[in-house]
Amino acid sequence: MQVHVEEISPVKKRVNIEVPVEQVDAEIEKVYAGIQKRAKLQGFRPGKAPMQLIKRTYSDTMRDEVMHRILEQTLFKTLDEHKIAPVESPTIESDIIEQGAPFKYSAVVEIMPEILLNEYTGLTAKKEAYSPNQDSVEGELRRMQENMAQLVPLADDAVAENGHTVSADYTFTVAGFPEEDSSVEDAEFEVGAKQVGAKQFLPGFEEQLVGMKSGETKEIIVILPEGHKNPGVVGKEGVFRVTLKEIKCKELPELDDEFARQFGEYESIEQLRAKMTEYHEKHEADRIQNELKERIIQALIEKNPLDVPESMVKRQLDHMLENLKNRLQSQRMSIEMMGLDESGFRDRFRNEAADKVRGGLLLMALAEKEKITVTDEDLAKRYERIAAGNPEMLGRIKEYYEANHKAKDSIVAEIKEDKAIDFLLKSAVITEVDTSDLKQEKA
Repeated sequence: MQVHVEEISPVKKRVNIEVPVEQVDAEIEKVYAGIQKRAKLQGFRPGKAPMQLIKRTYSDTMRDEVMHRILEQTLFKTLDEHKIAPVESPTIESDIIEQGAPFKYSAVVEIMPEILLNEYTGLTAKKEAYSPNQDSVEGELRRMQENMAQLVPLADDAVAENGHTVSADYTFTVAGFPEEDSSVEDAEFEVGAKQVGAKQFLPGFEEQLVGMKSGETKEIIVILPEGHKNPGVVGKEGVFRVTLKEIKCKELPELDDEFARQFGEYESIEQLRAKMTEYHEKHEADRIQNELKERIIQALIEKNPLDVPESMVKRQLDHMLENLKNRLQSQRMSIEMMGLDESGFRDRFRNEAADKVRGGLLLMALAEKEKITVTDEDLAKRYERIAAGNPEMLGRIKEYYEANHKAKDSIVAEIKEDKAIDFLLKSAVITEVDTSDLKQEKA
């Protein structure tokens, strides 16, 4: 057997293999003999059909089976002999198997990059300086106030304005397209609010509700936009005939002690405000620290550039896409609502995914080089963090990870990565800068 290995890139090799004719013919005869034993051909008992007929009838089946057998016998043995460890199933390119001829094929194999880790101490990174922002706290209190608001009907002579909630009956038609006809009773929505999903109205619709009174009927014309579910109506006029039935406005509760007491543990609005300030400070501190960690990893990548296998980048993109879909689904949204499809997402975030793979590989190499380990105490602390103070949950979490070795290996890897980042930060040169300076860098 002849073998020739080509290096396509630091993370990809092509292994060319030529299997001698004697081995190919022997496998072909074995496979045909097996097919003959089990073949069911009209006019012949099982195992009695002539070999010439078997070869004419089952040549494609033979090729598939011989290919499988030869790959099984030669490929992974060759990879092992040449110390090539694939990170994904190899891609096979081959000739057609023929009796009396050698069989040539090549396997394109992705491998892990060689990681040298030349520079990883004394890295430089910028950290955002924390600055208290009471406006954010007040904004959160206003959102809580909005959530506690009640809708109060307005007088009959009131007119609809942005921010009002209205109920209405309407019909919708597009001339020449009866399949677009629809009618809805008691539709309710907030005028001027950005509607999503099933509540999304056509552009130009809500603006024309402003100024209407209860009981008034109005014809509203909109131009059907690109992306409409029926491409044939794009650019056509859609006609809403709307009857406004009721107008309501939000009545906000006062931000006082009574408001605070509705959240259980607070006796005064100042106690609630103090707790919100505490939450905000912790949230900001966590955000600033996480962004610093991202910058120190990026500094590590810049000092230690490396190619990464495309299959690992693809898996990272799959993971990122799945996480985004789940988050959006919890908000009753989709990536399409963000102006993306799966292909567009992969194009847009490919570089970010590649850097996540690079960072992960470099951190694991650092953990190995610096002999970073994970103790039982480290695991116990991580279990407690996951349980978030719930003793009953803590017990179940411990049982799960102790019984599931793959999951435990994953959490051990996470802890090692966190420790490796801490190692980088301890030796790094960190400069605190204003938020505005960081925003200018991103722009």
